[in-house]
Amino acid sequence: MKRTLIITFTAALLASAALYLAKPGVKAANPTETTAPRKNSSEFVVAAGRVEPASEEIKIGSELDGKLAQVPVAEGDHVKQGQVLAVLINGDYQARVALAEASIRERQADLERLTNGNRGQEKRESDATVREAEAVLANAQAELDRRRSLLDRGAIARFEFDSAEREFRVARARLDAAKERSGLVHEGFRAEDRKRVEAEIQRAQAQLREAQAMLAKTYIRSPIDGVVLRKKLRAGESVSGKGDTPVVTLGDLSHLRIRADVDESDVARLSIGQTAHVTAAAYGDRKFTGKVIQIGQILGRKNIRTDEPTERVDTKILETLIELDPGQQIPAGLRVDTFIHTAR
Repeated sequence: MKRTLIITFTAALLASAALYLAKPGVKAANPTETTAPRKNSSEFVVAAGRVEPASEEIKIGSELDGKLAQVPVAEGDHVKQGQVLAVLINGDYQARVALAEASIRERQADLERLTNGNRGQEKRESDATVREAEAVLANAQAELDRRRSLLDRGAIARFEFDSAEREFRVARARLDAAKERSGLVHEGFRAEDRKRVEAEIQRAQAQLREAQAMLAKTYIRSPIDGVVLRKKLRAGESVSGKGDTPVVTLGDLSHLRIRADVDESDVARLSIGQTAHVTAAAYGDRKFTGKVIQIGQILGRKNIRTDEPTERVDTKILETLIELDPGQQIPAGLRVDTFIHTAR
């Protein structure tokens, strides 16, 4: 009984399907038919592609290890070449610059003193020191003569005369030293002293330039006029000088191009200057036009995968660049279908 019901139900379904297909305009589905464009069209070379800035996507990182103090840009911001994109915590680098500047000022003061020579007040002071030493020596000479006379008469012991003689020698040595210092003060500084100070200034200036260069590296700047595509890190996060973690990525969206994966079987049909257009599901039937500006020189693996279940992943491709005509706007990174016109 159950088997009879099953057979009857199946027969009814088949009859309904036959009546539906017999209606005008209804066609049976072809399991091999696909909406994908024909790859072997005589008019086009068809390839999967992706939109990218003409500058490509530029990853901006730090040359130094450190922690971000601020990242004053947001995704989508238009930036100018040289604009600050991020700042590292840099108090220690600022201190090095200040120390180098102070060292230069100190060395320059030494050079000015050498150039101007000693002041008149210093010269007068040295002269007074000489006169004082001469007076002390005269007193010591008089005392020595007096004690020699007393020693000759036996009025004093020998050690008293020896003490006066020592004082005389000390006074004479002090006078000689005072005269030497006075001579230096009046003569001025030697040429080698000036050269030494000038060399110290040059060394301090080099240290300042080095400190300023290191401080400048804590300010991460844009190398181009472009748009912030991605903001990878934020204030408080650490960065590495190895550049393995970009802070932001930039692109010049004023000029767009398509990087297309052309199948190896179609590479002979490519040439620079061919016109092309691309379409994207998000834009319906709208076409974005351009031309081929670069053809790769070596085959490689696919960069772009489609959603077709029958797609071969081991196919070799040749990267081809298509520059879009000016004035066309389409998001960077969007996957598109590329049609390169080969018809003559």
